[in-house]
Amino acid sequence: MASKKYDLVISNGRVIDPALGFGKIADIFIKDSKIVKIEKETAVTKKEKSSLAKDQLIDATDKLVVPGLVDIHVHLREPGKESAETVLSGCQAAAAGGFTTICCMPNTQPRIDSQETVKFVQDRAKDAPARLYVVGAITKNIEGKELAEIGDLVKMGAVAITDDGHYVQNPEIMRRALEYASMFDIPVMQHAEDQYLVDGGVMNESYQSARLGMKGAPAVAEEVAVLRDLALCRLTKSRLHIQHVSSKGAVEAIRRGKAEGINVTAEVTPHHLILTDEEIGKEFNTNLRVNPPIRTEVDREAVIEGLLDGTIDCIASDHAPHTEEDKDAEFDKAPPGMIGLELTLGLIKTFLIDKGFLSWAEAIRKMSYVPARILNLPGGTLADGSQADISIIDPDKTWTVKKNQFFSKSNNTPFIGQKLSGLVSATILAGNIVFDRNKELN
Repeated sequence: MASKKYDLVISNGRVIDPALGFGKIADIFIKDSKIVKIEKETAVTKKEKSSLAKDQLIDATDKLVVPGLVDIHVHLREPGKESAETVLSGCQAAAAGGFTTICCMPNTQPRIDSQETVKFVQDRAKDAPARLYVVGAITKNIEGKELAEIGDLVKMGAVAITDDGHYVQNPEIMRRALEYASMFDIPVMQHAEDQYLVDGGVMNESYQSARLGMKGAPAVAEEVAVLRDLALCRLTKSRLHIQHVSSKGAVEAIRRGKAEGINVTAEVTPHHLILTDEEIGKEFNTNLRVNPPIRTEVDREAVIEGLLDGTIDCIASDHAPHTEEDKDAEFDKAPPGMIGLELTLGLIKTFLIDKGFLSWAEAIRKMSYVPARILNLPGGTLADGSQADISIIDPDKTWTVKKNQFFSKSNNTPFIGQKLSGLVSATILAGNIVFDRNKELN
């Protein structure tokens, strides 16, 4: 009978844990959903490995073994738009993308602005292959008029609040939201776009929008929103998180705020790191319509610089599924958003790691440890005694994005046909293998 000293051993992989400063060939030992120890590969005897059953041993030779990825900005559409995504399908997409923890946004129908809707989503995620946390709404029905019952949301398990998709335009309401959130030590996550400045805009206001005859949403709308909220954060001494930063002005404002000591963090999406508004005029692909919009090369370079110097703390997918029917419309009529859970790792590897902007350790830190710390979530480390949430990555595996390959119920992405490098081989949640690419291919 096989030994049960350990439930699972991941052997001979290059273990990267930026939180521990660890990056060596090693074996990870798991028991009762926890990481028991990490040992250099040479310290593990062949006899010890031979005592394990086949399903207790993963050979990770030539692969990276990293803390499970954490995405703090995901849209799952349930309740209300299950044709585009459900909690379960979104969590399956997360596992396939190497994410063991995701946080869902509250702009569903009905909104996640009450204990009942928080519990509904939590119940849907009970047997899901990813750890799901709920972000509650700042205001009732995300209308920006009256604060939601923030204390009740936190009591039910909400880890932050946001009206994502909508800017809290009223500064008095935003001030009160920051004050209430500070009482529970949670951040307010803000979609920073002044609604008056972006009203009716469908792409970035630039030479490209003028050339294409489309109403533009100016980048200054994001900068103005960020500046106001930094001032309110300074006043209230609260925690502010700026979502999907996309403009040079916003990056510079956040950089100055951090230098001043304001408690602000920020995220950036892969598409804002990679794409510019020049792409829109090539084929009017509605999957390029996102909110905030894809901007200029100057903005793209600025958000990369912000990510590298720590002004922008982490990477988040802003996974925003829509059905083909909804996206099959004129550019200005299509809903904004693209999927990202299954593509984020490959996009970051191909366009930032391979191009020398980030090391693997830096990328994993910004996709696991840092986002987990922003929302005070477990995970993001392989330290002894921590939850065994792990991603195993084939770092140089090349693959082509195909329309029919997604675990997500939607396929709205402009990256279909794109050749990428870096692919998740397996995902482990609480010591259990919840995704194995080899089995998926068989």
